[in-house]
Amino acid sequence: MSRLSVVLRAVVAALVLPVAAVSAPAVAAPAVPGGPQRQAPPGFVALAEVDPTIVQEMRYAGVHNFTGHRVEGYERPRCLLTRPAAEALRRAQRGLLRQGYTLKVYDCYRPQRAVNDFVAWAKDLGDVRMKGEFYPRVEKSRLFEDGYIAAKSGHSRGSTLDLTVVRLPAWPTRPYVPGEPLVPCFAPRAERFPDNSVDMGTGFDCFDTLSHTLDPRVQGRQRANRLLLKSAMERAGFGNLPEEWWHYTLKDEPYPSTYFDFPVR
Repeated sequence: MSRLSVVLRAVVAALVLPVAAVSAPAVAAPAVPGGPQRQAPPGFVALAEVDPTIVQEMRYAGVHNFTGHRVEGYERPRCLLTRPAAEALRRAQRGLLRQGYTLKVYDCYRPQRAVNDFVAWAKDLGDVRMKGEFYPRVEKSRLFEDGYIAAKSGHSRGSTLDLTVVRLPAWPTRPYVPGEPLVPCFAPRAERFPDNSVDMGTGFDCFDTLSHTLDPRVQGRQRANRLLLKSAMERAGFGNLPEEWWHYTLKDEPYPSTYFDFPVR
């Protein structure tokens, strides 16, 4: 048996969610004219159908995210992408598996209704329940001005995703307990929420300039880990958002000007 086959078996066995929970077909159907989108249009797939070895930890389908609540539009914790993006991600995964790592996605396609939920949350200045972890050095009143929240997101086009790298074997991240003490997302790795990701210098969705992919203050192993992800994704045809080490978009995305609003289900 080849080394890659052994690695593939190891990562499948260690997925955060059972494959059966995320691999149901994404039903493709056009939106009802004049009505809300209820199903994915042709061209979208569930990532687990294309590559079940990629770990999925869909943060906005739960409460461990900067809003502190399950975000509107996430009816199931699974990653949906356009087929070209999913196939490109599979290419990136192949290269990382050979090095003893796996990709882990935090967010993939994001309905416009979820983006609207973010906007409504950002306008509610009294809701700062997750500030201690996700934006400890930023006033919530500045989230729009500083670019952390916007009315449109590339995620809604279906070819943008947020992800990280996990060293194999990929032991699951422990569940978040609502109300537990929060630690700043830029604290040392041993003190932050115990994500099974390699150390990227900050946690996912850290609203801080330390999250900039090439921030000069991030050096050593943390910088090497960011560059490992960046290199793998760029070779597969993705481009990085410089302000977020976790954010990548397929360069030849099939829907560059269309923002979808069907729910993740």
